[in-house]
Amino acid sequence: MRMATDRRQALALLAALGAMPLGSASAAATGKGAKGTLLAAWQASDREHIGQVKLGAAEWALQHVLEVPTRAHGLASEAGGTVLAVARRPGDWLVRWSPATGTTQWHWMEEDRRFNGHVAADASGRHLWTTETELEQAQGLVGLRDARSLEKTSEWSTHGHDPHQLMALPESLGRFSVGALVVANGGIMALPETGRTKKRLNEMDASLVVMDPAKGHLLGQWRLPDSYLSIRHLAWDPRHRRLGIALQAEHPLADERHAAPVLAVWDGSSLRIAANQPPMAGYGGDIVALPAGGFAVSCPRVNAIATFGPDGAWRANLSLPGAYALAREAEQWWAGGLPQIRAAGGELLQAPSGLQSLRWDNHWVPAA
Repeated sequence: MRMATDRRQALALLAALGAMPLGSASAAATGKGAKGTLLAAWQASDREHIGQVKLGAAEWALQHVLEVPTRAHGLASEAGGTVLAVARRPGDWLVRWSPATGTTQWHWMEEDRRFNGHVAADASGRHLWTTETELEQAQGLVGLRDARSLEKTSEWSTHGHDPHQLMALPESLGRFSVGALVVANGGIMALPETGRTKKRLNEMDASLVVMDPAKGHLLGQWRLPDSYLSIRHLAWDPRHRRLGIALQAEHPLADERHAAPVLAVWDGSSLRIAANQPPMAGYGGDIVALPAGGFAVSCPRVNAIATFGPDGAWRANLSLPGAYALAREAEQWWAGGLPQIRAAGGELLQAPSGLQSLRWDNHWVPAA
């Protein structure tokens, strides 16, 4: 109880600080060459933050920043300009933040549950879904929440352990209607006494599940033939109507782990792994659908972005030191390195002075 109280006190201080305009935006980031604004999470000077990243012709800059109590992970952009951010698993906070005004709305998880790092909204805007873990048996849950209050109104089993990213299908696929809820069960057991330590990997049971978005009923479930592949992150390819899934390998043998695929593709009826992929250290950090179709997966352990066709066939690797966060908007896409940002055309946007040590978290989303 003391830890929860201390965090709440720290949070009250952070909320009072509100949005912190950094005032270091370059002319390239604010002038004619501006290319967009991303929402991001990162670590700098041993502190954790979320904020806006303005993209320019030659440099990126931070516009507004909110310091958060622990590492953030998944973000969501809301229509009114507010931002939702969730603590990295096993996390205990969810926040709605307005970059324009600095106002915050915090929600703390109950003692016997933890957030698993991702949040998504339904089409109506009235409800949110969060991936969660029940601590006694490490069962995976989806929390159904009131979008205004952030309070949980119901929770459903994900029929697996370690649920991570989730999304509503943007269009019908196979026998599943638009809006059906897709959840990535990572399959790794984690309990409160072990934190992020992975236990009993020989019993991993990763799966992709489809659930009824209103009642939580299980509509379908798929597993990969290799049980050591953890199903983590999701991206929708609208051109080819495929779901790309970033994988993270947990094989006990280093050689197997290094050679493991980092992508699987789901077409509504079958789940298959990438073909002809070179060794990528078995770690897909983030995934994005490419504007022309297919997928890009960030692979920070080999300093590269792996690109694939919509069928999962490997195409090429793009070099980027510390490749991690990815985002796409219309015909543009970006990848975050250490600390550069690579744009779709291949140009590298440099970090402003003083931010060369910044480390991005896995995910970006375009600002509303």
